[in-house]
Parts: sequence; structure tokens; C-alpha cells
Amino acid sequence: MSQRSTTTARPVALPNIPALPEERHLASTSRPDPIAHLSTEDIEQIGRELDAMRDEVLSTRGARDAAYVRRIIRTQRILEMSSRTVLLASRYWPAWVVGTAGLSASKILENMELGHNTLHGQWDWMRDPKIHSTTWQWDMASPPAQWQRSHNAGHHKYTNIIGLDEDLGYGLIRVDPNQPWKLSHVFGPVLNMFNAALFQYGIAAYDLDIEGYQNGKRDKKAFRADLSALLTRVRKNATRDYVLYPLLSGPSALPTLAANATANLVRNLWAHSVIFCGHFPSGIQTFEADSIDDETRGEWYVRQMLGSGNISGSPLLHLMTGNLSFQIEHHLFPDLPSNRYSELAPRVQELMERYGLTYVTGPLPKQVASAWAKIFRYSLPNADGEETRVKQLRDALADQLRGIGDKVRERAGARTPSLGALTA
Repeated sequence: MSQRSTTTARPVALPNIPALPEERHLASTSRPDPIAHLSTEDIEQIGRELDAMRDEVLSTRGARDAAYVRRIIRTQRILEMSSRTVLLASRYWPAWVVGTAGLSASKILENMELGHNTLHGQWDWMRDPKIHSTTWQWDMASPPAQWQRSHNAGHHKYTNIIGLDEDLGYGLIRVDPNQPWKLSHVFGPVLNMFNAALFQYGIAAYDLDIEGYQNGKRDKKAFRADLSALLTRVRKNATRDYVLYPLLSGPSALPTLAANATANLVRNLWAHSVIFCGHFPSGIQTFEADSIDDETRGEWYVRQMLGSGNISGSPLLHLMTGNLSFQIEHHLFPDLPSNRYSELAPRVQELMERYGLTYVTGPLPKQVASAWAKIFRYSLPNADGEETRVKQLRDALADQLRGIGDKVRERAGARTPSLGALTA
């Protein structure tokens, strides 16, 4: 399966696909195989139907869509400035509550519906330099170019492929039984709680690819440049939220500082919950690394559909998730205007059900609970015949302690002079 992505704003033509054997299928890690009943022609027909949906949106996007995004931008900015104005009187608790709630909502809108989608190139077709993937600046720690590199070029290309899609656990947690288990995964649930509270910084560190730098896979000069850009951005945002606006509030300085910290926390927790619902709940598939060998366009589409899951709810919920509640549609068409996903969703669901594919969706509480259940379940090793979880935990802990002991003795030996040196 060829390594293709649709993360740019340019339409991608259906390639000339060679004849393939009927038994060829996506290499899903689940058993039974969720697409074993599909022929090669079925898969390519799915691709053609999805291409037709995409072309239909491309041919009709225009003034209505442009008006939508400009309306959201205007609403978000009015909400932010009015909330910050209310916080000037935040020493009075009603003003603090109203201002904090409004600022939290504005930060969520800015991050989810505006920042994420604009950086995907969803509005590049407007040719507005202020609403473009190459110029948009968002209220997040991660510099846009670094996020686009890891998310657009990485995650959307290798969606749910074990060993290739780093979004499967973000290097912190284990979310699939086919991921190798390590003793550190026992702390996954606790680490994920901290990750949720500090999500923008966790994403920034992930985008920086610190592990790649430590392993020598990243160019040192490029890494230092990325780190400098990240620290500059963190300093700028922190100065604005925790110094400038509190000082402007005068006697309400401390309540304003607390309000800004609370709004950032709410935004982090919300974004974490929505994003984790996209690929971790029960019923969503993962795939083997060789799935992308000679991958056809139809197979890429099927992988995106099976590797993603939606959140059901009201139009307001969809807006506040940045329409990532339509995660399946977003992964099929990442560069189409987000306001069109609700129109595409029923058609995508009908297509999947017609071909016997599971359209994973559910209310937000259910999907969040399902994702967290996986995090807890896979923090422990798989039960493997006589190798019980308890035995594997005990053996892993013993190996860890043995390794620590070896290092301590090694360092102690390096510091202890030899007998010959003492008698010389």
C-alpha cells in the first residue's frame, strides 16, 4: 500500500491502480479481520465513492464556507475580549465565573475549530493571507510548523499503524495489545492525567521529537532551532496570560491570573478528551506496519475509516470539538472545510454500513470512558498462557532492579581506586 496522505489543500487524483489479487487485504492487527469479507474491487469502489464525495464538496465550496469561518473568527475574538474585559473586575466572584467561562470557551474555539483546521489547510483555497495554513498563529505552545510536521505529515499519513503512528500513546502510554509492553507503562494512567492537565506542553514536547534527538536521528542544529522557537512561544504566551493581563487588571491581578490559568487548564482537558476519543475507544482498529506497502487509494480510505471514531452530540458540541467529533470524516478529508463534515457524515456512515464496516460513534462520556478503559487495561502486560500478568510484572521489576544494581556497581567501581594505585 503506497504511502499517501490528503493533508494538503490540493485535490488528489485517483491513481492508476494495477490489478491486485482478490485475497489482498489491509493488515489489521485485530482478529477476526474486519475487512475479510471485502474483495479488492469492493475496496477500490469505496475509494471511488469517497473521491466523488470529496469532488462534490470541492466543486461547491465558496462564499457560504468563507462566511462561516469568518463568523467563527469574529465570534471567538469578541468572546475573548469581552471575557477579558469582565475579568478586570474579577475580584468579584460573579465576574470571575463569567469571565473565566467565556475565556475558556474562546480558547477552545481558537484551538479546535480555528487553529487545528486552519493549519490543516482547510481554508487555503480562500487565498486570504490572514486565514492560511502558512501564516496562522494559534494560542498553543507548539509552533505551527512543528505541529504540522508531526500531525499532518506523520499522524495522518500513518494513522493507527503500530510502530509508525506516534500518536498511538504519544510515547507515554500503551493503548493497544500489539504495542510492546514496558514496565513504565504501569504508570500510564497517572502520566496521562498529568498529560491532560498540561496537554499543550505535552503536544509541544511530542512535536519536538526529543526521543529522536536523543537517539541521534534528529539533526542537532535543527533540533536546537525548533527548541528555541518553542521556548520563545511558551515565554510569549505565558507573559501575556500570567503577567500582562493580570497587571492590566490592577486590583484584580491575582484573580485574573487564576482565571487565565483555569481557562488554559479547561482548554487542555477538553482538547485532550476530544483528541483521545478520535482513535482510542473500543471498536477502532489498528494496523500492522506492512499495511502501507503498495497501499492503494481505496485501502488508504478504508484504513482511515476503521482507524477513527466519532462523537455523537448537538451542533454546539460539534462546534466546540472543532468538528473533530466527525473524526472519521476528518481523516478521510482533512483539508475540506470543517463545516461540511456534518453533511458528509450520514453518507459516509451509509457507505460503511453498506459494505459491512463498523462506523464507530457514541456520546462523549461513553467515548471518553472507553478510551480511559484502554489506558488502564493496557498499562498491564497481556495475559499470555502461563505468563500471567503478575509473573510478567514481577520479572520486569526484577530486571529493572538488576539493571539499576549493575549501574550502581559499575559507577562505584569507576570511583574506587585499584589496589595497585593505593600501594603505589
